[in-house]
Amino acid sequence: MSRYKQSISLLLKRVLIVLLLYQFTRVLFYFFNIELFTEFTFQTFLGGLSFDMSAIVYINSIFIVGHLLPGNLKYNTAYQHILKVSFYLVNLLFIATNFIDIIYYRFTGKRSTLAMITAKGMENETLGLIPSFLKQFWYVTLFFIIISILFWFLLSNFKNNTNPEHSTKKDRFKEYACFIISLLAIVIIGRGGFQKKPIKVVDAIRYSTLNNTGLVLNTPFSILTTLFKKEDIDKVNYFSEKELISIYNPIISLKPNQPTIKKNVVILILESFGNENIGRGQTPFLDSLITKSYYFKNGFANGRVSIDAVPSIISSLPSLMNNAFILSSYSLNKTNSLPQILKKEGYNTSFFHGAFNGSQNFNQYALISGFDQYYGKDQYTGHDAFDGKWGIFDEEFLQFYAHKLNTFKKPFFSSLFTISSHFPYTIPKKYQGKFPKGTTEIQESIAYTDYSLRKFFNTVKKEKWYKNTLFVLSSDHTSGGDKNTDKTNIGIYRIPILFFDPSNPELVGVTKKNFQQIDIMPSILDYLNIKTDLISFGKSYRSKDDFVINYLQGTYHYIQGDYYINFANNQIIGLYNWKKDVLLKTNLMQSDKTRTKKATKFLKAYIQSFNERVIDNKLTL
Repeated sequence: MSRYKQSISLLLKRVLIVLLLYQFTRVLFYFFNIELFTEFTFQTFLGGLSFDMSAIVYINSIFIVGHLLPGNLKYNTAYQHILKVSFYLVNLLFIATNFIDIIYYRFTGKRSTLAMITAKGMENETLGLIPSFLKQFWYVTLFFIIISILFWFLLSNFKNNTNPEHSTKKDRFKEYACFIISLLAIVIIGRGGFQKKPIKVVDAIRYSTLNNTGLVLNTPFSILTTLFKKEDIDKVNYFSEKELISIYNPIISLKPNQPTIKKNVVILILESFGNENIGRGQTPFLDSLITKSYYFKNGFANGRVSIDAVPSIISSLPSLMNNAFILSSYSLNKTNSLPQILKKEGYNTSFFHGAFNGSQNFNQYALISGFDQYYGKDQYTGHDAFDGKWGIFDEEFLQFYAHKLNTFKKPFFSSLFTISSHFPYTIPKKYQGKFPKGTTEIQESIAYTDYSLRKFFNTVKKEKWYKNTLFVLSSDHTSGGDKNTDKTNIGIYRIPILFFDPSNPELVGVTKKNFQQIDIMPSILDYLNIKTDLISFGKSYRSKDDFVINYLQGTYHYIQGDYYINFANNQIIGLYNWKKDVLLKTNLMQSDKTRTKKATKFLKAYIQSFNERVIDNKLTL
């Protein structure tokens, strides 16, 4: 075999090894998260190969050139050693991201990008959780170590022929031809084929169901395709300005015919209290509070992670970008927010989060959205209650919160975000064995936070301001349940949302109306009879509208009444009656074209309105 053919053969072997390792990590990803997926079909595997090859070719483009570069440099022993070591280290780094997502996918529901972990304010959070991840999920680390060793030993060395070869013009022509072909192959394979546009994350839907797109994709591809994107959204021009307003207009005008109610407002955002934990023995206090409240049985989160919940609840901003709004370049946009509007009504405003200051950039967003004061771990005073990883245990921080509320000038608006039911789900040692373990890993800590909520309400109900307060409770996102209905594209967003006013027996009952986090802000303002005009992508609880909007990696999830719609690549790809077809098995697109057309029109208008207003910084009047 000639040296050049040997170089080609060596490259192909090395790329094949990497490709096989990607398949191995996909199998591990599936089996360690099997409860999150419906099936692993041959079509899923073929789609995965396309995304794997794209990522591998782009990552290794410099090594492909290095192996096939015309001339004699590539036959140098030192050159070949550097090529092998760098090939190993670079590919191992990207393979490691697949291993990270074996666990991290459970929390986010999507393949990771660098946007979250490299954003300013997230460094301590990421580094602080690594030891816990390594300890709790040691078996994933062990698999990675084994793969790392195996990968190195499988990489063949280049065996240089000591006998000099005579290179003819024909040989040199072949080298250059092969080199040019390899460059073309990089482009074709990297873009996923000969289609007009390179494959994107959203194209995974072509090979499987929405629930299984995480199986089709790989993390290196998700990182590479979002790494150099300056922005998450682009302007679209589906409709003229006049048409757009006639279809969907986010301007809400609240014109009450009664005087403003100067009630205190307290919003409690509950970490991971998804619908899968309610009424199943883990939340006895919250279950009892629901019976005394106005409860939105069909409540939905607008995002899948905590950092999406705060702007949704506080500023009525849906999570319609791949990056969280708080971390995007639009985070400094002028927005309507509850603290800004309520401060005009004479309210004192404050935001509490028991984690270390800077966690998830909540302190910065609190400042931007207009809160007077922010209280984090650094401001906590009381018994030593640090959980060792994350912040102050919920029990003590909620008691600290109750004490601070007593000191605020009335009326006040305040919001608190709990933390103890966040990974690694630590509860105080004195409560070990006190709470039911439940059927999922998180549920013991859910029960602990529920207990902490009970103690908080027992404390504050003794205060004079208690009966003149509207309490709003909402989960930030779901936590992943063990029932099939918890895993659908409806179930992964369903959360408890309730309004509790101790002095208003009329604000009690259960509504089946679809209600989302971005509906909380206009609903509070409407309930308090505050006269205002604002931009809100949600609606008041008194509105006749009945829609919910979510977004995840290129796919919009839209609920209108009893129907659930998937929208991607500028078109509807699924229509389901989610009330009757709870597992979303029957696609009604073809049999109900009128509803499909109407949903398409509304979604396009909603997306166009959101994108334009965010990009143009027109989120306020």
